[in-house]
Amino acid sequence: MTVGTYIGEIAALATSALWTACSILFAAASRRIGALSVNAYRIVMAVCVLAIAHLFAFGTIVPPANEAQWFYLGLSGVIGLALGDFGYFGMLALIGPRRGLLLTSLAPIFSSITAYYILAERLSSWDVTGIAVTLVGITIVILEREDAASPTFIPLRKRIYGYLCGVGGALGQGVGLVVSKYGMIVAAGEGVPPLDPLSTALLRMVVAAVVVWMSIVAAGRVKPVLASRHDVAAIKRTFAGAVTGPFLGVWLSMVAVTHAAAGVAATLMSLMPVMVIPVVWAIYKEKTSWRGMVGAAVAVAGVAILFMV
Repeated sequence: MTVGTYIGEIAALATSALWTACSILFAAASRRIGALSVNAYRIVMAVCVLAIAHLFAFGTIVPPANEAQWFYLGLSGVIGLALGDFGYFGMLALIGPRRGLLLTSLAPIFSSITAYYILAERLSSWDVTGIAVTLVGITIVILEREDAASPTFIPLRKRIYGYLCGVGGALGQGVGLVVSKYGMIVAAGEGVPPLDPLSTALLRMVVAAVVVWMSIVAAGRVKPVLASRHDVAAIKRTFAGAVTGPFLGVWLSMVAVTHAAAGVAATLMSLMPVMVIPVVWAIYKEKTSWRGMVGAAVAVAGVAILFMV
């Protein structure tokens, strides 16, 4: 067996690693300039990188989509990338990547439930089992007791806000994924090939960027957001996160599902809650109790059941 035989599996593992690194970078940036500023700059940076890649790949910046695709993919961008990611960044800023990334395991659950109603994809008994196991794992971690003397201790109220942001972010990402699938495939029309994943990502990101910046203007937050650009360290981390996650991570995830079974790829790409444990220990000296590690393992097992069956 050669490395090429496992290109899909390798790409999936690399995707998990990239998304883990992306979360660490965004968390560090959010703590310096806030979740709103990180989301605002990150989304513009992602649009620029995706547009350049699209130009090189297809010779044009504008994706070849019809009106229905623009509507549904734009809607998915608003739900998943504007609203969902705002909750995601707020979660990272409040409770950090170790606790926060586990909540991303909820996204496939919300996707499965939404797909049942929008795409008529029925939930099997194994799907329900996977959802239940994932929820048990997340509950174990959420109920984990924390030592008030620990340097990484987070007050209860802040943790609650962080968990709420995480659930909201996972809901947005999960629903947005299903709506994007509808726009990419169903809205293309019968007999028409689906829109390319790179074109889909660019279209979603453009619409989300417009909505994010319109919201900033409406909220009167333009000055503080623009002022945060002077924090060079935060902007560097935001840019690195934008390249690592929305660009490289998304691209490799498409390579993974192309060359590996979808269930295997999805399972390997859901390893972020486990991968982040040694990373935060090495960077922040943030140790995880045996209960936290068990909870993360149970949640990942639940995602595996959800996708492998």
